[in-house]
Amino acid sequence: MALRDRSQPPVPPAHHSAIEVMVVDDSAVIRQRLKAIIESDHRFRVTLAADPYEAVGMLSRSVPGVIVLDVEMPRMDGLTFLRKLMKQHPMPVVLCTSVAERAVTALEMGAIEVIAKPNWLDASRLPEWSANLLESIRNAARAGKLPLREERATGPADSRHSADVVLPYVPYTPRGTTSDPLVVVGVSTGGVQAIQALLAGFPANAPGLVVVQHMPADFTGAFAERLNNDARIKLEVVEARHHEPVRPGRALIIPGGAAHGAVKRHGSGYRVELLEGPPVCLHRPSVEVLFRSAAQAAGPAAAGVIMTGMGDDGAGGLLEMREAGALTIAQNEASCIVFGMPREAIRRGAAKYVVPLDSIASTVLAWVANPDAGTWH
Repeated sequence: MALRDRSQPPVPPAHHSAIEVMVVDDSAVIRQRLKAIIESDHRFRVTLAADPYEAVGMLSRSVPGVIVLDVEMPRMDGLTFLRKLMKQHPMPVVLCTSVAERAVTALEMGAIEVIAKPNWLDASRLPEWSANLLESIRNAARAGKLPLREERATGPADSRHSADVVLPYVPYTPRGTTSDPLVVVGVSTGGVQAIQALLAGFPANAPGLVVVQHMPADFTGAFAERLNNDARIKLEVVEARHHEPVRPGRALIIPGGAAHGAVKRHGSGYRVELLEGPPVCLHRPSVEVLFRSAAQAAGPAAAGVIMTGMGDDGAGGLLEMREAGALTIAQNEASCIVFGMPREAIRRGAAKYVVPLDSIASTVLAWVANPDAGTWH
């Protein structure tokens, strides 16, 4: 199978009032259900393909804004199609799968979002899943630089909770004893490749890192394992458990879906606590909760990094970190897949430094080497 030569790009969709979303799935019933869900947002218009071969024929006639791609298909699986697509005509893709390893592989290949397949027989959970699918498609459309204005998400009533519902605000109180340096990172859309690049920039004796990557439940374990096996990364990378110690040379990935991740002071160091609670800034785990906890536990001994992602999760927490004396960094727009989270942090004055992805680790390491330079906050 060969995709159309990129030197002769297909003609864009004729209807400029709606963004075309191509659904590629071998089940006619599922295609129609996905079409109904997606077109419930009037900004999208759906076209349907029964398999990648049919999709290729359609791509020769028009370019969709987003592709929603199934994995299990008889003539060609979704990952094979994704690999060919990204080599010959890259475009925003949302992949549907329930297999964690495939999800991480798809994100590494360049998929913008991965969403877990729903249980179509569980009607009680389909509204939430449908809302998540639409948000993933909106993220992909914006990442593809399509004209879809970013709006403040509303979601379920409790999804806009502040971090207060999980971790009440307490200003940082200086302690008489010294603290180990701590690095906390928040990232969302486009984050898999960004986290790989960031961690590769740290030596084996780097300060302990704690990462919130917005990812569906049960996918973060495979993500951590993939990072840990990456030859470019010298750190040990594991999915965090409750009361997991934060140690130098180690990066902890907060589990997706079930709980929020926070850091608590433990002697001169820290440990992770997994906290129950509703979504904060539409997410669980939330970057906002992690950053607030770092401000409270570590103050000027912490560095906060906010990276590519949609929305505003973490912007308020990063500001609290800066007010507590921490080093605060936002990834710059040019190196972001989606500039939403860093942009909001910059707008609120939360980021002391705005740097490209390949300079974030060196900025943190310079701070570690000279934390009392007096210019970090």
